[in-house]
Amino acid sequence: MSHSGKPLQELGFDSLPDRFRDSLSCETNKPDFKELDLGSPVSPLITRNSAGAHSGGYTGGAAVTPSSSSSSSGSVSGKTHNTQLVKKTDGTSNSHSGELSGSTETSPSATESFRSVAATRNLKPGHRRSSSAGPPLIYSGRSFNCNSNGGSVGGGATSIPSNTTPNSLPSGNICPSGKIMKSTMVCRGSSRTDVLGSGTGNYGHGSIMRGNAKLGGGGTNGDATLTGNIQFAAELGMGKRAAASSDPEEVKKAGNELYRRGNFVEALLLYDRAVSISPDNAAYRSNRAAALMALGRLGEAVRECEEAVRLEPGYGRAHQRLASLYLRLGQVENARRHLCFSGQQSDSAELQKLHSLDKHLNRCGDARKIGDWKSALRECDAAITAGAESSPQLNACRAEALLKLHHLEDADYSLSNIPKIEPYSPSMSQTKFFGMLAEAYVLYVRAEVEMALGRFENAVSMAEQAGLIDYSNIEVAKLLNNVKLVARARARGNDLFSSGRFAEACLAYGEGLKYDTCNSVLYCNRAVCWSKLGLWEQSVEDCNQALKIQPSYTKALLRRAVSNGKLERWAEAVRDYEVLRRELPDDNEVAESLFHAQFALKKSRGDEANNMKFGGGVEEVSSLDQFKAAILSPGISVVHFKVASNQQCEQISPFVNTLCVRYPSVHFLKVDVDETPAIAKAESIRIVPTFKIYKNGSKVKEMICPSHQVLEYSVRHYGP
Repeated sequence: MSHSGKPLQELGFDSLPDRFRDSLSCETNKPDFKELDLGSPVSPLITRNSAGAHSGGYTGGAAVTPSSSSSSSGSVSGKTHNTQLVKKTDGTSNSHSGELSGSTETSPSATESFRSVAATRNLKPGHRRSSSAGPPLIYSGRSFNCNSNGGSVGGGATSIPSNTTPNSLPSGNICPSGKIMKSTMVCRGSSRTDVLGSGTGNYGHGSIMRGNAKLGGGGTNGDATLTGNIQFAAELGMGKRAAASSDPEEVKKAGNELYRRGNFVEALLLYDRAVSISPDNAAYRSNRAAALMALGRLGEAVRECEEAVRLEPGYGRAHQRLASLYLRLGQVENARRHLCFSGQQSDSAELQKLHSLDKHLNRCGDARKIGDWKSALRECDAAITAGAESSPQLNACRAEALLKLHHLEDADYSLSNIPKIEPYSPSMSQTKFFGMLAEAYVLYVRAEVEMALGRFENAVSMAEQAGLIDYSNIEVAKLLNNVKLVARARARGNDLFSSGRFAEACLAYGEGLKYDTCNSVLYCNRAVCWSKLGLWEQSVEDCNQALKIQPSYTKALLRRAVSNGKLERWAEAVRDYEVLRRELPDDNEVAESLFHAQFALKKSRGDEANNMKFGGGVEEVSSLDQFKAAILSPGISVVHFKVASNQQCEQISPFVNTLCVRYPSVHFLKVDVDETPAIAKAESIRIVPTFKIYKNGSKVKEMICPSHQVLEYSVRHYGP
């Protein structure tokens, strides 16, 4: 090993396919196995002589010993020597077709144990055993999958060939029932298979998992497919042994093995142990950083790498890892310092990523200076795509651009998804974004968004924290001052409004708008004051400003609808109330206000409005004459042709009742075509549910089995 304790590439970690192939060959990795008694009713395979060869058997170098796992009494774990499948062609008369045979390494004690068990068991008729001098007992030393074309592999032992008949075992094997199976028999009554653990969850590599467990994603027909390494029984308990060791190299090596398998939490625990034993070893620190990176704990990973570089300034792997971390965090200068470290060759891909990120960050900063927020947002997204996806500052910049573009909800959502990078290392904390210290900039944007949402106390708190971190920055100081003044003005305006001093409250809210000209909450609050003073036009204007900043602001929308109603601008009032009705479908006050606005709109246009009834249900039509009279009445009529026993009709009927409440100016009718066949014949109804919309007696729309969305869109489109 060129450098004590270095992980990953320097340790020469093999790729997954190579390690899988190597583990099958077992030429370079020959762990010892401790023989344990599993309490199996069948003892280990006895060594047989050359005279015991049997036709149709498999040969190989599998050493068969009892498994250390208690979950499967018939599984195999042992050493292998490049096992090959060879069909025997000698014509030995005393054959057991399908039996595993070949050179074995069973200890004498195991053979004696086998004979002892065979001699003392009470055998049922048909379970005859061979004498100790003859062929061995029927082999049950491995477990086969009764549901697939293959078998579960244990410790490198030979698997069943792919052409083996499904749901069958080689003749002579013992089934879970204890009976001897022939080659044509099928394992029935049980779908349970035994497979090897993949090293995650409650099972380690090489552990036997009972049931239909799959390894790393199953193949077709329920096959359990190995996607990771085959680990040997000697590796079980490796982590526990290493954790108790006082040798940091042994602990580190065990951590490396767990890291290779993808068990990053367990690997981190072992690296922690190695660091606690030898805190001044740079390689252990770097290994720990690798595990932290894999777990997404980037701030801690940076600190570990920086400590590794401090302990060993020429440690190239730690510099390389630091450069990669800083690129992900969007810190160009820090990344450049470690990527272009003297004495090491820079990675071309990382250099390209660095140049791309630097370019987009510079463009983003230039756009921010001149208030070109669309360009700032575009360049910010490009920088994130270039590899700085974990940068809190770039995500904060994105939120700031969205806020300035009046996408307040999107800005708030973007801030909620900012990755937490704590604790900040000294190098990270001193990095500047757009002239502000990195940590202060995130708090700066949070304060802006909190203030825009009307959460003034939170905004003050965020701005104060930013001021403590970057007390000398002019932008931070200005924001802190403005936030405090706006919060104070809002509080004073609320107090004046509560005491009924509406004119003074208007002035107080206006004072706050001097320091934050894009605060929708202050505009809406002042609009309410104008309405209390009967100044409806000013109220509408302030609501328009608030909705320009925050289009989905329901309070401002409601206030504008009320003010437009007072100004008898019924079309504008109805439009706002309809939006509110969709946003607040269960609000009866909004529904009633919408009805009155629609009624007033009809009357202002000279239309007949006497048939309008707020909260009226769907009218049931029982005769052809009633139907004709209904659709000929002025206004919009929506007819639901239905059959009581039809499931689709029953499913959509409650929604029609809802539409009746949402659109009180529309006349809703229902016709049961079974009870009134004359209407069905006159209207040519062949499929239910069918909907027809009539306007002043003329049919304007027909829909067969429409969705809820299509039906409501059509009602709203043809309605007043």
